[in-house]
Amino acid sequence: MEKIEIHTCAQLIELIQQIGFLPLLDSGIEGFSAEELVDEECRYVVFPDGGWDWPLWKWKGPVVTEGNCVYGKFFDKKAGFISKAWWADFCNYRRSKNPVPEEGTIEDAILTTLQENGSLITRELRAACGFTGTKMRSKFDGYVTRLQMGCHIVTEDFVYPRDKHNREYGWGWSLLTTPEELYGHEACTCPRSPEESYERMFAHVKNLLPEATDKQIRRLLS
Repeated sequence: MEKIEIHTCAQLIELIQQIGFLPLLDSGIEGFSAEELVDEECRYVVFPDGGWDWPLWKWKGPVVTEGNCVYGKFFDKKAGFISKAWWADFCNYRRSKNPVPEEGTIEDAILTTLQENGSLITRELRAACGFTGTKMRSKFDGYVTRLQMGCHIVTEDFVYPRDKHNREYGWGWSLLTTPEELYGHEACTCPRSPEESYERMFAHVKNLLPEATDKQIRRLLS
């Protein structure tokens, strides 16, 4: 992929629409992440007073809500973006490897709770599912990550706490939902077989990243 330097959220949205897939942070393929493609001024910086700024992090919400993009932990359990044009194929293949959870499992309880509520921030979903004990947060996050890798859960937006001046602060919380709830069943339906979807995606990424090895591409898509 030719060298690109992103300066604005609008440019990031345009790039995702062009290339279809883009991990947020390090993907294991050199140069293939939003973090590596944004201009230096848009990367994470810590100020002398302890404050911080990270334009790329703040762009995630607008990219998801305005950019016609899907966001979640899709790439080797790491977050990234997928254009809606490629979502049906991606969802088709991933769900063939990670089908709807069996009834009675923890994953089923999490997904059912989310479907019944429409959308919940992570900590609300965790509490609703009873993961309130000591050291339960990391276990719960592991289940949610698996459901995202299987394209059963996506991020609808990001919710930030506000200070006494009504200003947003902190890292924010993911507002989770199902892709069917957010985009409709049709957006998650593909006319191809899972194998055909995978071959189509593999060929696209191979053309996009000719320097990447087949193993790297398989790890990204699988």
